[in-house]
Amino acid sequence: QVQLAESGGGLVQAGGSLRLSCAASGRTFSSVAMGWFRQAPGKEREFVAAIIWLTGLTWYSDSVRGRFTISGDNGKNTVYLQMSSLEPEDTAVYYCATQTRGGRPLQSSLSYDYWGQGTQVTVSS
Repeated sequence: QVQLAESGGGLVQAGGSLRLSCAASGRTFSSVAMGWFRQAPGKEREFVAAIIWLTGLTWYSDSVRGRFTISGDNGKNTVYLQMSSLEPEDTAVYYCATQTRGGRPLQSSLSYDYWGQGTQVTVSS
């Protein structure tokens, strides 16, 4: 199994920045991709960004492209989400997740095998 732990959430004013971290432990060698998702109150969980460990290729949702950056440190088994120009609409619980088998859509939460507990991000207007 793989255990994931997010950190870095908090309260920030609109236009500000935050960096989320997700540290993986356990059978981390089985991880092929990492993703960030978020869920706002009353809404479904939505894809934010993803990265493939082997190639470093990244994907973003349209709503965050150009404002958020996903990156990974393979040696530390940690993935980051740098969030800039934050908007109140970015307020949500942010989750990291990992795939242990490739070939599945990175934008679908169903493609991920392990999830963290989430970290709250609140953007005030």
